[in-house]
Amino acid sequence: MISEHKLEITVRDYECDLQGIVNNAVYLNYFEHARHTYLLEQNIDFTKLHNEGIDLVVHRIEIDYKQSLTSGDSFIVTTSMHQQGPLRVIFEQHIERLSDKKLAAKAKVTGVGVSNGRPIRLSQIKGFESLS
Repeated sequence: MISEHKLEITVRDYECDLQGIVNNAVYLNYFEHARHTYLLEQNIDFTKLHNEGIDLVVHRIEIDYKQSLTSGDSFIVTTSMHQQGPLRVIFEQHIERLSDKKLAAKAKVTGVGVSNGRPIRLSQIKGFESLS
């Protein structure tokens, strides 16, 4: 499993609010897209897991906003992941604006696997067996 994943994204006009900065809720989309891309590169496919009766869901998200992004800004979302206990996976994520290397936002995302509405051990999910 790769320890860190980087994804470059550019802010689109419609993601900005009246102040001309990226709306705070849009950062959730950036972080989610980066997590999904990271997991796909690990051969962990949400659709396939769902069809097998397992869903990966977000349990908690903590975001610290540091610098505003504006339309046209290019940035990198860095994602890393580790296990916390038998049920939880923690994603540490950072958004860094490319033009000045400033941290725009950082997040800690806690996820769990669920089957039939109940949490399951990560070791039961294909792709997470070797997570340490």
